[in-house]
Formats: sequence, structure tokens, C-alpha cells
Amino acid sequence: MFRRVSIVILSFFLLTAVQAQSPKREFRGAWIASVSNIDWPSKPGLPSIEQQQQFIQLLDQLKSLGCNAVIVQIRPVCDALYASKIEPWSRYLTGRQGEPPFPYYDPLLFMIEETHKRNMEFHAWFNPFRALMDSRQNMNPKNHVTRVHKDWIINYGGLSIIDPGIPEAREYVINVITDVVKRYDIDAVHLDDYFYPYKVPGVTFTGDTRTYAKYGDGLGKDDWRRNNVSLFISLLNTSIKNIKPYVKLGISPFGVWRNKSKDPEGSETKGGQTNYDDLYADVMLWMQKGWIDYLMPQLYWEHAHRAVPFGVLMPWWYGHCYKRHVYYGLGIYRMVGAHTGPWSSVNELLWQIRDIRGQCPNSGYAFFSATSFDKIQLPIKDSMQKYYTKYPALIPPMIWLDSVAPAAPVLKILPAGNGTTLSWQESNPIKEPLRYVVYRFINNEPMDLERNDRIVSIQQSMQYTDPDAKHIKQCTYVVTALDRLWNESKPSNKVSP
Repeated sequence: MFRRVSIVILSFFLLTAVQAQSPKREFRGAWIASVSNIDWPSKPGLPSIEQQQQFIQLLDQLKSLGCNAVIVQIRPVCDALYASKIEPWSRYLTGRQGEPPFPYYDPLLFMIEETHKRNMEFHAWFNPFRALMDSRQNMNPKNHVTRVHKDWIINYGGLSIIDPGIPEAREYVINVITDVVKRYDIDAVHLDDYFYPYKVPGVTFTGDTRTYAKYGDGLGKDDWRRNNVSLFISLLNTSIKNIKPYVKLGISPFGVWRNKSKDPEGSETKGGQTNYDDLYADVMLWMQKGWIDYLMPQLYWEHAHRAVPFGVLMPWWYGHCYKRHVYYGLGIYRMVGAHTGPWSSVNELLWQIRDIRGQCPNSGYAFFSATSFDKIQLPIKDSMQKYYTKYPALIPPMIWLDSVAPAAPVLKILPAGNGTTLSWQESNPIKEPLRYVVYRFINNEPMDLERNDRIVSIQQSMQYTDPDAKHIKQCTYVVTALDRLWNESKPSNKVSP
């Protein structure tokens, strides 16, 4: 009985702390994975209308849970969930590699438009080097990279990857990604943790021996591999920014850079594999050089994990942000079917959110993965909606990309019988896509734009009707403008009914 009462009390304090610390600026995202139909579409070969309905349902659910961004996997294994002249349509979409959806539509165009309608960011998620999920089966058409460039392909651990050590291969992947940047209105390019493959116990990775002999240039093999990935990231960032300077580059690495036992700069962890030593991804270098705009380390472990505790890794990553953004990948999939241990209640997740909010200003998190919310038997949606999503959040701006805010709107009140209607004008000579934030203050309270509990709408239209105004004795409104990188203007003039 005492234990049950203690848990209830702990839950109460955790939840109220999360609510009290709800910041105005916070990245709130979710991954939507297409590989093996983890999240979307629910299975291959669904009719186009059903695919669209499923995606809309996912978006609406994530929006209700407070998310302001989605990270959608559009290239799982050198294939495409969009119209591409470079790579084939994905079988995870249509049921057959190379076959377009029926009736025909462009899923990526559709997904971006629906995401932007909800004032959410769309991060296009690419798996850069994975070519086949099963190296023994190649269902691709004859013009696929695995058939045209067999010398680029390495088989290891049951997977096939494109060799990152071949300059032409790296250029090929960059061309695939920048093709999307050119043709689609994405907000960010997002890469996961698959660069060189995860090591298989007892199986040495030797598939790039010939490549190293040709391109090694006197470097040790480990340093050469790291340099290959770093060259790829550097050139990719430059290529993206040359096309659209506002498109972000984000990477979601494995949760441990290096253990302190290997490097004094590493974390106090005992990770079995690490980015630097095993995946050859020197993510710290990329942050220091400004080649990426955000990191989202996959911290899918609990606070009390013996080898890689969340409470150690979260502040370590934030302490190594190098003036770039660090968000955190949270493993809600761990709660699916959990009957004992730290993931058998919502407390661990809410504890993680509380710590991020309390220790990492202008940060945020993303959930892996979207459909886990429907599989968790715990009242996670209720807890999230009540304490985590009660107030909206704006995505933190990236001042190194753009620090110039739009002009302040000019606000007026229109006559209306169903509430107070606001209308405004905006000076926008470059025709930039803008959003607007409507604030409502009541009973002569001070106007504090950091109070996200006073935000009544985030929208794209330049008119808003407040149906609740007739129930409030006195209201004062102001409106601000947001550019696509979430820089916020000064407030408009104040108006009151």
C-alpha cells in the first residue's frame, strides 16, 4: 500500500513539474518510419486514398499530442517514397519495388502539404548508405544502384550498404538528397545513424579493403573511414545550403559518441558500440565545424541504465552542442508491452521530458516512433495531452541560418456576432511563407510574450475569430509573425473589444 501511494505521489510531482516548465520554444517531433512498414503505410500496396487517410490520421494524432514537426522516412533502402528519376519507387509503399502508387499521386508532395497545413515542420529522413535490408535478395529493377554499381556495394551482417569510401558513391547519395531539396518544400534533411554498419560480434568488417588500398592516402583505416563520412557530411551541408539556405541538416546518431575510458572528452558510459569508434561518425567534429544544424542522439535508455544512463548522456550531449541545437530521441517504443521495469509506466518518459526542459534551454525531443502511441496500453496519450501538450510550443530559431524577423503585423478588430474577430496586415515584400501567433491577455494582465499559455492560435491566415471572448470580461490581443525559421516579429499594436 505504501509503495502504491508513493508511486501516485511521485507521478503527481513529475506531471506538475513537466506542466510548470512547459517552454514557449521547444522542438516536439516524432519519427514516422517506412522501412518494414513500421509506421506508414501500415502495409505495402494499399490504395492511394488509404495511404493518404492513414497519414492524415497520424498527423492529427501527433498534432493533438503537441508535436510541431514530423521526421518522415522517404528513402529507406536506396528507394523512394516520392517521384524520383534516380531511384525506384519503394516496395514498402506499393508492394513492388519500382512500381508507382495507384491511383497515381506523389506521396512526398502530399505529406509536405498536409504537414504544413498544420503548421508543423517536415523533416525528410534519408537512410544514406543502406542499399538492401537482405543482402541475399535484390528485388530492384536493373537500373538500381545495386545492379549498375556492384563495385560500390558491401555485404555485411545480412545487409548491403553503399561503400562510403568511394568518392563517386558519396556523390551519388548527395545527388539523391539534393534532388529532393530542389524539388520539394521540405524544412530539413534528416539522416539516421547508418553510416558504416553496426559491428556484428565475431565478424570483422573487411568489405572496404580494396577501397582503402585505392583511396587510403596513408591514413590509418579507422581515421580514413571517419574522414570519408566527414567529407560526405561537409559536402552535403554545403550542397543543401547552396540550393536553399534555410533547409536544415539534422542527424540522429547513436546515443554514445565515445566512452570516457577511450577519450577524456567522452561520457561516463560503457557503451558497447560508439559513433566514433564503431560507426566511424565523428559527430562532434561536425558540430564544431558547423556542418550540421541539429543533433538528435537516440537516447532510448532509462535514467538507471547500467551502461548508458539517460541522466548521464542527456547533459553530456547538451554540453557539447557547440552553438548548434541538440534535441533528444526518446524511445517510447520501449513502453509497448512493458509489464515491469522503468517503462511499465509513464513516469520514466515524463521524467526525461522534465529533465530536458529543466536543463537544456531551446532544446526538445522526438518520439520513436509515431504508431507506438497506439500500441501502448498505458494512459500515455492522456498524460501527454494533459501535461505536455496543454500549451503550444514554437520551434527554436537557428540564428546562424537567419536571425532577421518579419515586420510586426498591423492589427484591427472587425465587427462580428459570434465572438471577437481580428484581422491584420503584414509587410512581406519577399513573399516569404509566414505564420502568425495570436496572443490573448485578460483583465489588464501584463503583456508577456513568453507565456505560451496565452497563445490562442498559430495559423497562416490573417484573420482570427475568438469564440471565447464573449465569456471573458476584458481581453487584449496582439499578433506576431513567424518566418519559416521561426524568427518572431515584434508584437503588433494592442487591440481590445
